[in-house]
Amino acid sequence: MRKIQNIVLVVLVTFFLVNCKESTKPEIVTVEVETPKESQKVLDPNATYAKAEFTVNGMTCEIGCAKTIEKKLAKMDGVKFASVNFNEKLAKVEFDEAKVSPELIEETVTKIADIYKVSDMKMVEAFSE
Repeated sequence: MRKIQNIVLVVLVTFFLVNCKESTKPEIVTVEVETPKESQKVLDPNATYAKAEFTVNGMTCEIGCAKTIEKKLAKMDGVKFASVNFNEKLAKVEFDEAKVSPELIEETVTKIADIYKVSDMKMVEAFSE
């Protein structure tokens, strides 16, 4: 009788162990959600865009200075394009004339740091090479 109980016990334990191993695991699904990026600004298709070039004095490095100024200008509402060349000390900005003015651009640059000074601001038809 004891042998039968042990056999039944072993069969039951084996059944539960095998049954548990075959249980299904929850499925993990990754869902991609489209998020707006900085470069995906919504621009007014009816806007009149102007281009300005100017010198930025006071920059001491390419990454810390020039790229910081470029990013701040690019984030401005109404700015379509901004580029700052450290070696030439030249900044190029394309902007919506209804939202941005050359004075506002200059103010933005000088607010980043006291050492940055804007000079030779000129409106251009096309950016210089």
